[in-house]
Amino acid sequence: MYEKLGELKEGYTMITDMKSKHPDMLQDIGIYVLSAGKVERLFDEEKEAAILLLEGDVRLEWNGFSREVKRDSVFTESPWCLHVPKGIEVKVTARTKSEVLVQKTDNPNSFEPKLYTPDDCESIVAGEGVWNGTAERVIRTIFDYNHAPYSNLVIGEVISYPGRWSSYPPHHHDQPEVYYYRFDRPAGFGCAMVGPHAYRVEHNSYITIPGGMDHPQATAPGYAMYFCWMIRHLDHHPWTDRIIEEEHKWLLDPHAKIWPKK
Repeated sequence: MYEKLGELKEGYTMITDMKSKHPDMLQDIGIYVLSAGKVERLFDEEKEAAILLLEGDVRLEWNGFSREVKRDSVFTESPWCLHVPKGIEVKVTARTKSEVLVQKTDNPNSFEPKLYTPDDCESIVAGEGVWNGTAERVIRTIFDYNHAPYSNLVIGEVISYPGRWSSYPPHHHDQPEVYYYRFDRPAGFGCAMVGPHAYRVEHNSYITIPGGMDHPQATAPGYAMYFCWMIRHLDHHPWTDRIIEEEHKWLLDPHAKIWPKK
């Protein structure tokens, strides 16, 4: 499923909801747009939450802790993300106009809240030196099962270079996933494939990816594409790795010959 959100308005824009919108994604996901001075209190008695600053300058307060965090661009700066269990109130105060993405799901586990800083984020350049550079991109993992086995969530980011591919080679996993997109220019666009379906993705759009479907992405030349990737572990079946499609495994050979063969 694909949807373009359009211009984000002040307040909350829903992407998914466990009861009412794409319930098969098993997540509540949305974006808060906060004007300078606006305060938003986030609290849920049943759900853990990942609170990701997309851009702006906010003060986060939780459990007696406070931290001011700032981010000018998702394209050039690694993320700040606060991860809290159920029952913890987080106060978000916008110091300038800010945009904050919130990902939630049910989780009975109790754990210590953690603020993931840019230094905590695992950032790699994937696809470097293979396939003639056509799938080179930056993958940022904020937290996954390796970092937070007590969580039911995974969250990360990708910066897809202009004219390149991401989520490549084509792969799938059993767990549902959501991609939320931004582009460095308003006219930017790309292509998202989910199984046999293809969608033109634009700024402030998203796709939902059911378990079992492969989902390669392509970015139009001239435009950089950002997407936040969000996975919900299945009960007793966490997401730990990508499953490469059998017919494309030949691409994993570091000596694979790509046409035109030289």
